[in-house]
Amino acid sequence: MSGKRHFLVADPGAAPPAPSAPPERWLQAFADGQWSTWATLQATLRAGDTVWVPVTLPGWEARVRELAQQRRDVAVVVLSPVPHDDEGLRALNAGARGYVHLLAVPAMLREVEHVVRHGGVWAGPELVQRLLAAARTVLAHAPAAARPVADLSVLSEREAQVARAVAAGKSNREVAEQLFISERTVKAHLGQVFAKLGLRDRVQLALLLADGQPATEPKALP
Repeated sequence: MSGKRHFLVADPGAAPPAPSAPPERWLQAFADGQWSTWATLQATLRAGDTVWVPVTLPGWEARVRELAQQRRDVAVVVLSPVPHDDEGLRALNAGARGYVHLLAVPAMLREVEHVVRHGGVWAGPELVQRLLAAARTVLAHAPAAARPVADLSVLSEREAQVARAVAAGKSNREVAEQLFISERTVKAHLGQVFAKLGLRDRVQLALLLADGQPATEPKALP
């Protein structure tokens, strides 16, 4: 039986030890959220679960790599009390599908979970830009026929505006301020962009639009 369960990995040797229940903000995000130690995690996991690994766990990088290789049907998200790009790259290179602040608000935790559960990757805007820079270097040496071409004709003009802003690395809040719309509206448009273009996350969108102008422009607003 598959399901959406969430395990926050605790360090049994931590001082003071982890409390008996996960933090309140965690339970606000995931009512089924629960602690697990690394020793008991493997026997507990099933397809569809999400494992949240704090970088305060000794040997977190090697553990994430091991879990990502052994359980490809499980999503791993790395949590950091002080996120920075180099650490985020290490997390993604180890096989994590997400990298987020340890004290992220419940709404963001749920958004991260939604992205990684659908096969996407979650990372901060600065880290995405670093990934894009590396991707652009590869694309620059690829034959023109092998480069992805973005057909935005399936998008409305507003959806295309949101897509371009997000691909440039802007957060939902920044996009909302730029286009004078609400963050909720940005999320709605972004969901339509992903669905219409067959994408899973912001990274894929940014890569698709990284190689110059789209071949076909979006439909103009009436």
